[in-house]
Amino acid sequence: MESIWSKTTKIQERPALSSDLSVETAVIGGGMAGILIAFFLQQKGRKVIVLEADRIGGGQTRNTTAKITSQHGLTYEKLIRKYGTEKAGLYARANEEAIQKYQDIIEENNIDCDFERLPSYLYSTRERHKLEREAEAAAELGLPATYVETVPLPFSTVGAVCFENQAQFHPLKFLKEISKKLEIFEKTMVYSVKGHKIVTNWGTVNAENIVFATHYPFPLVPGCYFLRQHQERSYIVAFSGIKKLDGMYYSIDKAGLSIRSAGDWTLLGGGAHRTGENESGGSYASIRAQAKKYMPQGKEVAHWSAQDCKTHDQLPLIGSYSRFRPYWYVATGFEKWGMTFSMISAMIISDRICGTENPYQKLFSPQRFHPLISACDLMIDVGISVRGLLTGYHVWTCMKEKDLENGHGGIVRKGFRRYASYRDEAGNIHRISIRCPHMGCELLWNPDELSWDCPCHGSRFDCDGNLIDNPAQKDKKEILD
Repeated sequence: MESIWSKTTKIQERPALSSDLSVETAVIGGGMAGILIAFFLQQKGRKVIVLEADRIGGGQTRNTTAKITSQHGLTYEKLIRKYGTEKAGLYARANEEAIQKYQDIIEENNIDCDFERLPSYLYSTRERHKLEREAEAAAELGLPATYVETVPLPFSTVGAVCFENQAQFHPLKFLKEISKKLEIFEKTMVYSVKGHKIVTNWGTVNAENIVFATHYPFPLVPGCYFLRQHQERSYIVAFSGIKKLDGMYYSIDKAGLSIRSAGDWTLLGGGAHRTGENESGGSYASIRAQAKKYMPQGKEVAHWSAQDCKTHDQLPLIGSYSRFRPYWYVATGFEKWGMTFSMISAMIISDRICGTENPYQKLFSPQRFHPLISACDLMIDVGISVRGLLTGYHVWTCMKEKDLENGHGGIVRKGFRRYASYRDEAGNIHRISIRCPHMGCELLWNPDELSWDCPCHGSRFDCDGNLIDNPAQKDKKEILD
């Protein structure tokens, strides 16, 4: 399940850390956010290194739909209602500035990354009034947004909100170029961070400033980010043979599609669910069925999935990690708009480290406190975590391993012990322990991706226990007997 970005771009490998180091700033995580933060700091004359557990761009960045847009679903009417016009306006301006920053960097450095300005449409097949309200709210904040009656899609809609002059690009082509002059250590897993000391699998790094750009921050305290967001998965299928679209499209409907062209391909995304809550599967099948219905000439060339952190108050967490660690910084909670918020993170965090005030830092500060806005989602997340921790102590509720069909996984019982087991198409059993090493929640099977997913905080493992997605930091050993 390799994305078209990975299929069409190879980035030079970097060495692993080979000795202990001392540095001004260490960025943990080599995705778009981490590389942009390091790039900005280097541009400002700062000494910075990047520590990446695997390959740069090898996490969520390679799986994005790569839209760079201030159009974030039904966002602005809610922001005005929750936070007022001033803060909603800051959110809008930050995202518009991020789009322009990408263009500036690309033009200044002559980067060939398929960057193009296009309109972005927020559409629906039935919710006209919601779209009209969103168009009014966005326009009130000065965004280039208008309501339009017709949408150039091969199925009927009730209209759309059109955001003019948005952008899309090839994320790995861009990342490849801006990372060339950075000091990056790949295959360097960070195990722990204590004060200014970073402990990795190859040595230690002492840094005056430490940036956590790991998608989901792994230290439990301070910050308690595991109580402030959850993760969701979504799915993308790429097709050839479909006429190129003249814009980007995002549905507000429950089973709607995200659609964009990328060169000769068309990307259809959808099937979103909370990580760990896809035991029945069918996410890819749903996208393929809609493609067959509306774009029958398309031929599938790739499919993959992405993971997004969603905060309780709809705003990313960008800035100081905790009042107790003023030299730690964090960038997380990007909802489904990682490309735009990666740039905003680079703007805010590089300014903070260099002692410059940033107009957006207060809005996205992780130290903000919105108890009334966050309370409902917080209680839902706590409830799901408690359920995940307590689930599974009744061994009689499980199937027996011999009852697993080929190509299926499930929680099974062997004697008085329970395991996460998968029987592959050849009939071989792959067995691991059921508990996530992050905080001990019980894993659940995802048949769409043949993975074990944690419903509490979103860690994921393949059928042999190899780590796919954090916040967990280590693999789970396969149990052979």
